[in-house]
This record gives sequence, structure tokens and C-alpha cells, in this order.
Amino acid sequence: MENIVYTIDEKNQGGRLDKFVSTTMELSRKRVKDLLDQNQIQVNGKVEKASYSLQIQDQVSITLPPLQEVTIEPEAMNLDILYEDSDLLVINKPKGLVVHPAPGHTSNTLVNGLLYHCKDLSGINGEMRPGIVHRIDKDTSGLLIVCKNDKAHQAISQQLSDKTCHRDYLAIVHHPFSHSHGTINAPIGRDEKDRQKMAVTAKNSKDAVTHFTVLKNFKDFAYIRCSLETGRTHQIRVHMQYIGHPIAGDPKYSYKKTLDTNGQLLHACHIEFIHPTTKEKMTFDAPLDPIFKEILGRLEREESV
Repeated sequence: MENIVYTIDEKNQGGRLDKFVSTTMELSRKRVKDLLDQNQIQVNGKVEKASYSLQIQDQVSITLPPLQEVTIEPEAMNLDILYEDSDLLVINKPKGLVVHPAPGHTSNTLVNGLLYHCKDLSGINGEMRPGIVHRIDKDTSGLLIVCKNDKAHQAISQQLSDKTCHRDYLAIVHHPFSHSHGTINAPIGRDEKDRQKMAVTAKNSKDAVTHFTVLKNFKDFAYIRCSLETGRTHQIRVHMQYIGHPIAGDPKYSYKKTLDTNGQLLHACHIEFIHPTTKEKMTFDAPLDPIFKEILGRLEREESV
């Protein structure tokens, strides 16, 4: 059993216990509920309800059951590994590759390739997501941190929660901008009309903040760089739709008539974090996906204003 303890500070005072554990450890609400039901989450040595209001200096203890034997089959893949050591890997994920298995889709994912490449992966996120501390969508390309042990996983999760892990994305969106930069501060939750989508909503939502800079305007599109302050599901895709600049090629959140791109033109181009063991600042950049690069080049030739 892996036991992890957090001390509550002023920033998290007054928050719900279940929300704190979910956000801090990047665990799904269902997994947190299961841990609470199994009395694997305690506060100051006592079992509390999910709605317990956290107080300064509370000791939140999370006991993670040992990872079940993974039934997902390893698969040989040509992974683009930018960095690897005994604690973690940094991967440049190609467009079109699903990150982790799901019921009914247990093959040809990044996790299958990771299991073939290395046997040791963190178990905090369960047997379907070994090593996965954060994720990007199937048709989003770019950088991912993969953790090999639970200590590294916890450290990177904490940095994501503390907003000290910096992630930047490049995107091509519909419509040029009249300003050079902006910040979108709008909560994101499940779309009540379509459970497969997320939306800006006040109901059952989480705070979400995206900063963006316009790199170049075109006649009908814009090339932008986004910086995540939070990491909600589909955050950039939802936020850009919300302000009227949906990402080109996005099948969920863009227009029916958009660029033919086989998915959204969104690329995780840059990541910065502190190494969990050496405490060294790690910085990585990934070149554009070939489809993204080709379309950007075409816009620069044909549509630049």
C-alpha cells in the first residue's frame, strides 16, 4: 500500500475534501469516491465525508491500494521519447494516438506502447492509466510527462495543482483577433445537453483559466499560443469556442465547415517542471505536428494579411 499525506495550507482552506484529493492527485471523481467508500482517505486519522470542509494544518492521508496486475497488452511502438530517467519520461505524442485504454478500446494506445518500453510505471491513476499523470486528447499532439513511480507521480501532480508546472500550446483558430493577447477566466463543467462535451457553465464546474497570445492573424484564421493556468478537460477547445474563436478542425467544438485536418489543430509545444528527485528545472519543446505545420505554411502563403 502507498500512503500519501498532504498538509492543508491557506490556499486550500475551506475546500471540499473530495475536490482537493481529485485536483491535487489528478484522480477522477469516481476514483476518489471509491477511495472514500473504502476508508482509504482520512483527515487527522479519522474518516470524513466527501463534503468535509478542510482546515489549515489538517493532515489528509490517502492510502492507495497496490496496483492490480495490468491486463493491458504491451505493444511495440516507435515512441518519440525526448527524455527518460529512472523517475519519468517526456513523450512527444503524435496526432491520432489515444493516451490510455478505456473499456472497449484496450489496444493501440500510448499506454500499450509504454508498457512495452518500460515495465515500471506509477500506479496512482489505476490499472488503465499506469504512468499517466496528465493527458492530452487523441487528436492533440505534443508533450506529455509519464511517471515511472508513485513518488514522481505525486510530485508532478502537486506541481500541476500548485500551477508550477507550466504548459504552453499552439493552435490555429477561426477568425483573426483585434487584440494581441487575452485571458479567459470561465469555469468548465460537463455540458448538460451533451455528456460527451464540456462547456462553460456555473453548474458542477471547476475554475478554468487560459492565457493566450496572438502570434499571427490571417484572413479567416489566427495562429495563437495558449498557456494553461488550470488543466480542465478540453479546456483550450472549450474556452476558444466560448470567445468565438473555435479551434480549426475541432469536430466537437468548431464549425461544421472548418479545415480538413483529421482533428483539432492543437499542439502541446512547451512544458516546464521541477524534477521530483534532482529538483532541477526541466524544460522541453516539441516541433509542430506535420499536418499542423503544413496547414500553417499554407495559410502563411495564401491568407496572410
